[in-house]
Amino acid sequence: MKEEKITDFYGRILGYIQTDELTNNKTAFNFYRKILGRYNAKENVTKDFYGRIVSRGDTLTSLIISNNNAT
Repeated sequence: MKEEKITDFYGRILGYIQTDELTNNKTAFNFYRKILGRYNAKENVTKDFYGRIVSRGDTLTSLIISNNNAT
């Protein structure tokens, strides 16, 4: 698993994205490591925590940013 930190302009950590290197599927976490959503590379869709399709393509970073703007 590869992990990427998502930070804001000031360098504060907003969340993380973990990538499964075998399947290229990704999982987005907030700062507290709560799952926000998943990207399925085979289907090319991003789903939220509840399994609802949010968009086509990889938009996990926007899930992390919108989660931080809501709090």
